[in-house]
Amino acid sequence: MLYITLLDFSPIKPDLGLILWTSVIFLLFWYILGKMAFGPIASALKDRETTIQGALDEAKKAKEEMSNLKAENEKLLVEAREERAQMLREAKESGAKIVNDAKEKAKSEAQKIMTDANLEIENQKNAALTEVKNKVGIMALDIAEKVLKKELKGNPEQEGFVNTLVDEINLN
Repeated sequence: MLYITLLDFSPIKPDLGLILWTSVIFLLFWYILGKMAFGPIASALKDRETTIQGALDEAKKAKEEMSNLKAENEKLLVEAREERAQMLREAKESGAKIVNDAKEKAKSEAQKIMTDANLEIENQKNAALTEVKNKVGIMALDIAEKVLKKELKGNPEQEGFVNTLVDEINLN
C-alpha cells in the first residue's frame, strides 16, 4: 500500500497535506526572514536617512554662518570707510591750520601727510580685508571638505572627527 501511495504522488496535483506543510514552512520562513532581515534593513535605511538629513542640516547651518560672516565683512568695510572719511576730515583741518601758519612749507607737508595717510589707510584696509577673506575662505573650505568626507561614516568616527576639529580650532 505504501508503494501505491508513492506512485499516486503527483507534483502537478498535490494533496492537502503537502499544501498544508508547504504553507506552514513558507509562513515560518517568511516570519524568520522578516525578523532577521527586513527589520534590520528597515532600521539601517532609517538610520541612513537620519544621517543624510543631519548632514543637510549641517550644510544649511554652514551656509547661514557664511552669510553672517559676509554681512559682518560688509559692516567692517563700511566702518573702515567711515573711519577713513573721518581721518581725511581731520587731516584736512590740520592741513588748513598748517597752511595758515607756515604758508608754502606747510602746504607741501600737509599734502605729504594726506597722501601718506591715504596710502596707509588703503594699505591697512586692503591687508585687513584680505586677511579676513582668506581666513574665512580657508575655514569654510576646510569645514566643508571635512564634513563631506565624514558625512557617510558611523557615529564613533563622527565623534572622533568632531573632537579633532575642536582641537585644531583651539590650536589656531
